[in-house]
Amino acid sequence: MLLIECPYCGPRAESEFNCGGEGGIARPLNTEALSDEQWGDYLFMRKNPKGLHHEQWRHANGCGRWFNALRDTVSYRIHATWKIGAAMPVTQTGEPV
Repeated sequence: MLLIECPYCGPRAESEFNCGGEGGIARPLNTEALSDEQWGDYLFMRKNPKGLHHEQWRHANGCGRWFNALRDTVSYRIHATWKIGAAMPVTQTGEPV
């Protein structure tokens, strides 16, 4: 069983969580000025990297809160979790945890 560290509740079983997709996507400020193509890109176009990926997760069967995670898409290892609005944790060299 994979344990995921909820930044609010601590480590819990993976079965308590839902992945919400790519994290760190900023909503456009002036949506009325976007073309249909630009709006579609914002809504639907996502990265699908091999390796470290910034994602949003929800502790669905726990506190219900959303948080950020840095997950390796190859090994499925979660390198870090942090609260929405907080800075991504980094090592002393400035690399992601």
